[in-house]
Amino acid sequence: MTSPTTQTVTPAAVPTVASEAAPPFRYTAALAADIEQRWQDRWEAEGTFQAPNPAGPLAPADGSPVPKDKLYLLDMFPYPSGAGLHVGHPLGYIGTDVIGRFMRMTGRNVLHTIGYDAFGLPAEQYAVRTGTHPRTTTEANITRYRAQLRRLGFAHDQRRSVATTDPEFFRWTQWIFTQLFEAWYDEQAGRARSIADLIQEFAAGTRATPDGRPWAQLSHVEQHQVLAGYRLAYIDEAPVNWCPGLGTVLSNEEVTADGRSAIGNYPVFRRSLRQWMMRITAYADRLLDDLDRLDWPESVKSMQRNWIGRSYGATVSFPVASRETSREGLPDNGSGSDMAGIEVYTTRPDTLFGATYMVLAPEHPLVESITATRWPRGTDPRWTGGADTPAQAIAEYRLAASRKSDLDRQENKDKTGVFTGAYATNPATGTDLPIFIADYVLMGYGTGAIMAVPAEDTRDFDFATAFGLPIVRTVQPPADHPEDQAYTGDGPTINSANDEISLNGLDVVAAKAAIIDWLTAKGVGQARKQYKLRDWLFSRQRYWGEPFPIVYDEHGVAISLPDELLPLTLPEVSDYSPQSFDPQDATSQPVPPLARATEWATVELDLGDGPKTYTRELNVMPQWAGSCWYELRYLDPTNDKTFCDPEVERYWMGKNPDRPNDPGGVDLYVGGVEHAVLHLLYSRFWHKVLFDLGHVSSEEPYRKLFNQGYIQAYAYTDERGLYVPADEVTEVAPEKFEYQGRPVTREYGKMGKSLNNVVTPDEMCERFGADTFRMYEMGMGPMDMSRPWQTRDVVGSQRYLQRLWRLVVDESTGDTVVADAEPDLQTQRLLHRTIDGVRADYAAMGYNTAIAKLIVLTNHLTKSGAPVPRTVAEALVLMTAPLAPHIAEEMWARLGHSRSLAHGPFPEADPALLVAEQVEYPIQVKGKVRGRITIDATAAVSAIEAAALAEPRIVELLAGATPRKVVVVPGKMVSIVP
Repeated sequence: MTSPTTQTVTPAAVPTVASEAAPPFRYTAALAADIEQRWQDRWEAEGTFQAPNPAGPLAPADGSPVPKDKLYLLDMFPYPSGAGLHVGHPLGYIGTDVIGRFMRMTGRNVLHTIGYDAFGLPAEQYAVRTGTHPRTTTEANITRYRAQLRRLGFAHDQRRSVATTDPEFFRWTQWIFTQLFEAWYDEQAGRARSIADLIQEFAAGTRATPDGRPWAQLSHVEQHQVLAGYRLAYIDEAPVNWCPGLGTVLSNEEVTADGRSAIGNYPVFRRSLRQWMMRITAYADRLLDDLDRLDWPESVKSMQRNWIGRSYGATVSFPVASRETSREGLPDNGSGSDMAGIEVYTTRPDTLFGATYMVLAPEHPLVESITATRWPRGTDPRWTGGADTPAQAIAEYRLAASRKSDLDRQENKDKTGVFTGAYATNPATGTDLPIFIADYVLMGYGTGAIMAVPAEDTRDFDFATAFGLPIVRTVQPPADHPEDQAYTGDGPTINSANDEISLNGLDVVAAKAAIIDWLTAKGVGQARKQYKLRDWLFSRQRYWGEPFPIVYDEHGVAISLPDELLPLTLPEVSDYSPQSFDPQDATSQPVPPLARATEWATVELDLGDGPKTYTRELNVMPQWAGSCWYELRYLDPTNDKTFCDPEVERYWMGKNPDRPNDPGGVDLYVGGVEHAVLHLLYSRFWHKVLFDLGHVSSEEPYRKLFNQGYIQAYAYTDERGLYVPADEVTEVAPEKFEYQGRPVTREYGKMGKSLNNVVTPDEMCERFGADTFRMYEMGMGPMDMSRPWQTRDVVGSQRYLQRLWRLVVDESTGDTVVADAEPDLQTQRLLHRTIDGVRADYAAMGYNTAIAKLIVLTNHLTKSGAPVPRTVAEALVLMTAPLAPHIAEEMWARLGHSRSLAHGPFPEADPALLVAEQVEYPIQVKGKVRGRITIDATAAVSAIEAAALAEPRIVELLAGATPRKVVVVPGKMVSIVP
């Protein structure tokens, strides 16, 4: 055996600070910090992770072609909060960094960067409280995030980093909005087209106007009203979450389950306001059908399918009584003489004969017109809500419903509702159905009205029971089904016949088809495809958001700004707060903070027909806007001519011709499952519009999606219920914990300042180093599973890196201690099995199992006691690099390599060394291991069986009897059944 090779370290300077108690080159937190800082500086100075584009400013300066083998990695857009990162945030970022580093080492051109979704309500609320401009706060938060992320050693191409608040970014957000505003969805063509095309069709008479008049005869305002009915971005009255306390409309995600704002805890009311909308419903079928083309978790696809909610059923019209009614002398319900019917959508028209009452959403536009002037004689007191008149009951109930979230309304645990005093007629039975309003019916789905069939719907059954309403079964339940429960299953139709049609005895499919035909022939219904998906509310009454690139002429017609007037930046205002409202006043009118910028709000422009005075849109876009397309700007962030060069987009996101039905998009998108529906749905919608209009070649933004799990943490409360510092709690006995000598109770959940259990990556880097922190997070468990944070366990990862360091570096001198000898056969086989397994694990993001394999190899080398052969040490360092890049770079340099290992090579396994020469087979008899044999790995099954039956212990057990069965599992075991 040759002596160890000693080598001087050239590229990395020797650290000057060392602990008196420890050898000067022991891998401590201090040495790790020195190594990490130096390598981060070097990567930045050398542009190590800059991914070249095929064209434009980011193309190779020497004109060389870019590699065909590329990988576009994307992390979900972080919001830079003032609290900074805690240890749960980087989990996904480290995961993408590891696979990116691995793929880069195997020769791929890897694009990986990160930016900031920086508009939003938190910065604005801070501005309201302190007077600090939101931009000041946001930029400070971004600076902090960048420093924290840099310290963790991420291989990001920093040239590509963007923030949605950068004017050069939101210029293109505004431009995309104008593309949507100037587009419509042609159902016949199945794609978006320019509004100019639509105008040509109207002008030529090839498309009729809604009222049939020639296009030229419509006034300027009338023409734009017609176009608004087609535009993909339009203004409409819409039910919204209005929060007077914040002075703005909130998204559903910004409202808690008890109907209050997530920020500020103010009451939130449902009311109709004039808002900008996105016609996402035009894309419902494509958004649904194209899910089958995506490599996404099935759970996420299922959530999107449920959100879109495509269903097939029928609309049915129920006439409302508008005559002198015979119900106990009620003179008139105040509805007038030409009352239209109430239209409902149902997926079960076959149950029409079982409809015994109707329910409207409290916001339904027919409520006022049908509400009776007084209660019909004999009205059940349970129906009145204790009010003297229907109008009073309706007003009180509507106010209460406006204070509930949609989720709370749908649950309707108390089964609340009030009678309108009006009746409708069931077209199948001719019976009068009392009409209620109840908040478990929402205007956002169907028609905002339902025919209630309590026998076949659980919520309707509970409501009918609470209000004493009839229950008529129309589907035969099984004999053992309880009478006091709704039956929602299939079965033969019963109690469903009149003089013209009988559904009795038919199954559900046949009954649905028959009743739809009958309804259509009678003119009171028809088949319909319906969606739960509603158009996207796109307005916010805030300051800190993208201004709409819209002005209004003297007639109030909305006009998009031309490209040369973008970006439209925010004006300076003296006060960021909304108009002062009573937080309990649901009727207050929103006045956006931009209304204070009076000089900005009115502008003189020449938009093609001479200088005119216009007014600006005072609402801003929601925070979703920038995150709908940021993945495209990462590709070409310095381009000032277009949002992304078509050649660049095709290279990074274009369809793969070798994969049939590939939609294109980002190669791997990693983020939390909390964005499984809305963010992904909205960005898919925008991307499809851009595809239809010819701006991108990919049909989808994200071809593959991975949802990482979460790092959760224990929190502890004392006898007062107050949270105590989690890191100062000790476990004095199994499942018994104390803080400063007092017992505390442990709970498990998220990290948060209020829970006194936040641990930051900065703390971990100070105590252990970034590489140790990375190793620990990746080794805690599978990437897609949640796991508890335990600071005391981090030391295990540190000890592993210390063992690895000692295999290469002498702790006293800093010299390398590897040998130039060839490894023995056992080590070679273990090394190549490790290489093979680690490569597969990295590719599958199975980092915890990759770490386990590296530990096995390291322990084997440590136990041998001999200097590690150079070839083995170098392979081990290279395999460790994606997980712990700084220490790996340092060891690689100390092993004599002047170039960074960031671009490889990554070790490759020798197939000849992966084949085991012999395999040990346990032999089971009646399920218990009774013996073992070792046999050639290439042995045939018959030879393995013969060797097992010849094993002395087995011969003794069988005592000459022939076994009934012998099962050989190649490479695993032999099972004998006597």
